[in-house]
Amino acid sequence: MMLLRTTVSIRLWSNSLASSPSFITSTTSPTVAATPFKTKSHSPLVAFPNYRSTLASPRCTVSDSDSLKFQEMAAEDAQDHRLAKIASAIRVIPDFPKPGIMFQDITTLLLDTQAFKDTIDLFVERYKDKEISVVAGIEARGFIFGPPIALAIGAKFVPMRKPNKLPGKVISEEYSLEYGTDTMEMHVGAVEAGERALIIDDLIATGGTLGAAIRLLERVGVKVVECACVIALPELKGRERLGDNPLFVLVNAPGA
Repeated sequence: MMLLRTTVSIRLWSNSLASSPSFITSTTSPTVAATPFKTKSHSPLVAFPNYRSTLASPRCTVSDSDSLKFQEMAAEDAQDHRLAKIASAIRVIPDFPKPGIMFQDITTLLLDTQAFKDTIDLFVERYKDKEISVVAGIEARGFIFGPPIALAIGAKFVPMRKPNKLPGKVISEEYSLEYGTDTMEMHVGAVEAGERALIIDDLIATGGTLGAAIRLLERVGVKVVECACVIALPELKGRERLGDNPLFVLVNAPGA
């Protein structure tokens, strides 16, 4: 009797496995997937799904303050497989906030926990050994990426805000817009002369806000090590407004 029950149980279990569905995860996206890259280990190419992104082929880019040339990083280091995932997670919304604007929406990147983590990790890996004591985040999306980077590298986070947003005594820097001017503010005493700072924002367009942040920090004796952004819009030539200050960007928007 025990043998019969065992045999029946085995047959039922076997039949159950045979009839159960297989779960296959497809990497095919209904829209264009980000261009994959080879890693140092020459692993197989991988295609990542996206959120209808139209970002160009992702790559890390750096502006070199010594040669004053904007160039890609060393090929092997630049082709990090994580960049494809980051690029494909950024959604592009046309005609927002006004007609003709292709808005780079990083909220979809924040929904993808792995892509968000990869974004922070790439910045942390770059800056963890550069003796940075200040991470200055530009309002508002610099507040998203700045704090986790600051915590990971052991630096303090300093918010750079629009006028009348900070409650204490502030130091201000005015900068030009296409039509008119705007102002950036920072709390007095938030940084000290001789400190080394990283300035972080989600995107560089015309470079006006990054330039103002650089001048604001330099006025109080802080050394700006580098500016860092997730996305660049190269056609707007924002890099040129940064002078000799280096810029590190993860991915370029369309047209790069």
